[in-house]
Amino acid sequence: MEFVCMGLQLLTGLTILNVWFLRYNKSTPYRGGEATTLKEEFKVYGLNDQMFYLVGFLKVSSAIGLLSGLIVPVLTLPSAILLGLLMLGAFFMHLKVSDPIVKAAPSITLLLFCITMALTCEKSFWVQMIG
Repeated sequence: MEFVCMGLQLLTGLTILNVWFLRYNKSTPYRGGEATTLKEEFKVYGLNDQMFYLVGFLKVSSAIGLLSGLIVPVLTLPSAILLGLLMLGAFFMHLKVSDPIVKAAPSITLLLFCITMALTCEKSFWVQMIG
């Protein structure tokens, strides 16, 4: 299970960093509504610029936490939980604007990855915390 956890940390962390740094201004079939950029997508959801920057900071921080958790395992569980909550929020935003389920697929997939990490990496977290 350790390799599954590590693979999910790597895949999830790099996916989030890719979206927020490399694909920020690029259109994808998964953007909410008719948005063509990440910032436009937040506007479609009725979210302001402050929320865009807050969510971006939290997602990038959790992605870095997941990647850092490969070296410092105690970071994995809190990062997976935070990112999982953000992915749950992303899923609900897609529902809010009546997007087809295919547009919500990345948020659902990453949510499932985060749940899996929280369940499989929890042991590493508690081992680090207790000693």
